Amino acid sequence: MTDTNRSFGKAPTIGEIEAMAEDALATIPVPLLRHVGNVVMRVEDFPDDETVAEMELESPFDLLGLYRGVDLTHKSVHDVPATMDMIFLYRRPLLDYWCETGEDLAHLVRHVLIHEIGHHFGFSDEDMEALEAGAAEG
Repeated sequence: MTDTNRSFGKAPTIGEIEAMAEDALATIPVPLLRHVGNVVMRVEDFPDDETVAEMELESPFDLLGLYRGVDLTHKSVHDVPATMDMIFLYRRPLLDYWCETGEDLAHLVRHVLIHEIGHHFGFSDEDMEALEAGAAEG
């Protein structure tokens, strides 16, 4: 288990962010996690140029994570997947946000990962904001 209160002498590596994401995955309830088993998770420094252009980002720092694939609400057992479902976490934007906010890095990685898993389940950004607001009130 990664020590979430660890202070880093230098910026966490891709491997350290991957370890935080793996720890976060371990906290997801098994009934949900079994639907995420085929999703590939990758940590990269930044989104690629194609993603930046496609999403019309002003800066590659504007994207902390991304789900690429066909969400579960649009899948059929008869479909042959053209590509693997993937969740990307972007290290440099995460670190930038972490430095700006002072939020616990492991908590931030978990939050972004769960947000992208929500997209895999078919939730929109608005759906997830409403769920988060409801959870904060309760």
